[in-house]
Amino acid sequence: MTSFYRQLGRTDIQVSAIALGTMTWGQQNTEAEGHAQLDYALAEGINFIDTAENYAIPPRRETQGSTERIIGNWLRARGNRPKIVLASKVSGPSESTYHREDGSFPRLDAKNINEAIDKSLARLQTDYLDLYQLHWPHRKVPLFGGGSHAPSRGGDGSEVPIEETLDALDALVRAGKVRHIGLSNETAWGLSRFLHVAETQGKPRVVSVQNAYNLLNRTYEVGLAEFNAREQVGLLAYSPLAQGYLTGKYQGGARPAGARTTLFERGARYQKPGTEAAIDSYLQVAREFDLDPAHLAIAYVTSRHFVTSNIIGATRLDQLKTDLASRQVVITPEIEARIDQVHQLHGSPAP
Repeated sequence: MTSFYRQLGRTDIQVSAIALGTMTWGQQNTEAEGHAQLDYALAEGINFIDTAENYAIPPRRETQGSTERIIGNWLRARGNRPKIVLASKVSGPSESTYHREDGSFPRLDAKNINEAIDKSLARLQTDYLDLYQLHWPHRKVPLFGGGSHAPSRGGDGSEVPIEETLDALDALVRAGKVRHIGLSNETAWGLSRFLHVAETQGKPRVVSVQNAYNLLNRTYEVGLAEFNAREQVGLLAYSPLAQGYLTGKYQGGARPAGARTTLFERGARYQKPGTEAAIDSYLQVAREFDLDPAHLAIAYVTSRHFVTSNIIGATRLDQLKTDLASRQVVITPEIEARIDQVHQLHGSPAP
């Protein structure tokens, strides 16, 4: 399975081309279900686990940190820490004051980052993270499909300079709490600025960017994808199934019992004008090649040259098994051509 592993940035770490996302654990998934997914994923060769201090999703005071605790209990029970490349994230600015002991707005400064990493390490029951990511920037940028008109994520409205944030992350690396750093929900300008500051000031270098990327949202290809070849900063792609919409289960307004959009109505990013027609077209491509729509969508993301790892997530173990079976699908030139035809007609309707 050596071809299934890819280099993380310029590091000596090899990560599985598919990573296990965990954001529903502690809300839609019990601890036992989370542990079953971890056991199965590890047995299937998945060595890359992604989480965040903000999880479970949707974020709530009552469930914040529960996902990390579930993973930490698994690591302790199984003794599997040396086998895992473990990634987590510190929250950017938001109204979620329950993240911090003093009830203040989260900020990407030293005080907040130090508190966040210590709490994450305690919940995860480990001394270090292989990858620590900024969940979203501390400046006003379009986030989570909101568009350029979207309001800021909250907090006091201020910005924390990238230099200040990188200084705080540098201290964590020097202390041995973090091996490498990454970004998430970031722009080409943001990544280029982090790389410039790292190079000119001798700070830690970003090794990855975790952004949404799927058949309905290929915006990463414009501006950010080039960093993989030229700077060895690859994509950790999240939402390859577009929150399940690319399976077709929400077509025609359907709301299956237990599904995320049914439970939480948080699918607005994938309910924009034009998305349903695009999904219909991709479902037709899957039928033409006798493929499971989930296999087609996931395999497409995994096959991109700029993707370091494709982060999948599942509510049920059978869903995880289906997602991992996408490894058997080859995106042939014929499939690629049909996908490109659909993309030419529909573009990225759910950025």
